[in-house]
Amino acid sequence: MENFASARFLLPIMAIFVVIVFIPFMESIVFSFTDYSGYNFAQAKFVGWANYLQCFRDPTLLAGLGFTLLYTIATTVFITIIALPLAVVLNRKFFGRNFARSLFFFFSVPSMAVLGLVWQYIFSPLSSGVVNHLLGEIGVAPIPWLSNVELAKFCVIFVAVWGQVGWHATLYLAYLQAIPSDLYEQASVDGATRRQQFLHITLPEMVPAMGVSIFMLLTGGLKVYDLPYGLTSGGPGYATYTVTQSIILTGIGSSRYGVGSALGVLFFMCCAVLVMLQQIATRTIEKRIS
Repeated sequence: MENFASARFLLPIMAIFVVIVFIPFMESIVFSFTDYSGYNFAQAKFVGWANYLQCFRDPTLLAGLGFTLLYTIATTVFITIIALPLAVVLNRKFFGRNFARSLFFFFSVPSMAVLGLVWQYIFSPLSSGVVNHLLGEIGVAPIPWLSNVELAKFCVIFVAVWGQVGWHATLYLAYLQAIPSDLYEQASVDGATRRQQFLHITLPEMVPAMGVSIFMLLTGGLKVYDLPYGLTSGGPGYATYTVTQSIILTGIGSSRYGVGSALGVLFFMCCAVLVMLQQIATRTIEKRIS
């Protein structure tokens, strides 16, 4: 009876999940096997696996998949590498510590779409751009930040790391403050250096936090849309195209709901596999250090 009473509290959440997530996803699976254009489903024809094959033949969709994976991996690695040591530094006692914590956290307050528009002006390839203007003061010619393929990818990833590292450092900081200080005191008495304390105390204790952070970075990176679109609109060409942008423009913009749905289903499967692998790796590491 207690389990049944507890389950009743989950019914509203399950109902919302079914209506908002499950039913639209099942509709997408059905649409992916048809040539549905978004107007009259009764006139849609069954096309089999044609939409899925189209996803692997369209160069724009492949370009979106490639940059999305690059963005996800790069931001996850760089943010983790920077945020964890930053949290360790912010956890120490020094003058202005609270101000420093607030400053780094403030970077993540504006939305990514707003950051994209702001940094679009900063990284403008024209001489009037902020960075190019500063470089011009020292005699350096304007650099095509957002009009060069490789530089545009770098700018998107740089802004993403800049905008998210403070939030993830705050997440790590919360976990750091839960580590008993007795462990560090005992290690200091035994003569352990700060590097040894970080490797043998801090890092193992932070594995659960890293699991949460990496999970959020992976899921957020795979579905990213606002920052690349606001900063480069997917350009130059399709250099910074993302899968989400491809789904929206293909399914809604071009009225090819079948292809867009097929791409969405494939994308969902890829996300599920990556998240599952990440969860397995995190649990394996936790078992080994416990």
